[in-house]
Amino acid sequence: MKIALLGYGKMGKAIEKIALAKGHEIVYKVTMENAFDFMPISLQNVDVAIDFSMPSAAVENIQKCFEAKVPIIVGTTGWYDQFDMIKNRCLIEGQSMVYSTNFSIGVNIFYKLNKILAKMMANHDDYDVMIEEIHHTEKKDHPSGTALSLVSHILAENKIKTEWKARLLYNENMPSQSVKPNELLIESKRVGDVTGDHTVTYESVIDEIEISHRAKSRYGFAKGAVLAAEWIQGKKGLFTMDDILNL
Repeated sequence: MKIALLGYGKMGKAIEKIALAKGHEIVYKVTMENAFDFMPISLQNVDVAIDFSMPSAAVENIQKCFEAKVPIIVGTTGWYDQFDMIKNRCLIEGQSMVYSTNFSIGVNIFYKLNKILAKMMANHDDYDVMIEEIHHTEKKDHPSGTALSLVSHILAENKIKTEWKARLLYNENMPSQSVKPNELLIESKRVGDVTGDHTVTYESVIDEIEISHRAKSRYGFAKGAVLAAEWIQGKKGLFTMDDILNL
């Protein structure tokens, strides 16, 4: 495949390394230096674009790929307030797009476990539930897209929680934040170069249940993104990692 990388930070570089090792070509890169030069015509002779850019750039990047009729894999988060518009355009125009808050195969299995646990805990109202996510200090959005996916799974099943409340922790000495019974707390921490840790905790007065996923490197995300780029070839529509992994 001939791949365009829309965003050439740490994730872009990790994707490049895996793609080249699998025999693919990187034929175009959008970097901080040439971002303003990126146009639909830039995608000539490109088989697929992979976007790990910035929340402020993602929607425009997606639409440029639509104009060029180039399939796009979107790993950027923080733009989902415009998701309905992108979804409608993709389906109406017969475009090709895979989006995910997290392309790691392990995280998508974690999502499945979270859905199963949420359903199992739905009738146990003596347990409160919260989510903690930890990422590197350069991550711009919070809560993470992965945390928001976890929340959506839980809210779909939980009979008490009807909304979520976010809290960004700058240090461990910040006082605890109280939430209303109907609120699901998401605690976000930005620490060093942490790739991404997510923990869902159910707690009662007698015990505690946790499921966690801890990414050891960015290569899990990159591997999933390249897998998605290979999978989308010849397909039309809007897809997620559930479609690719048959989850």
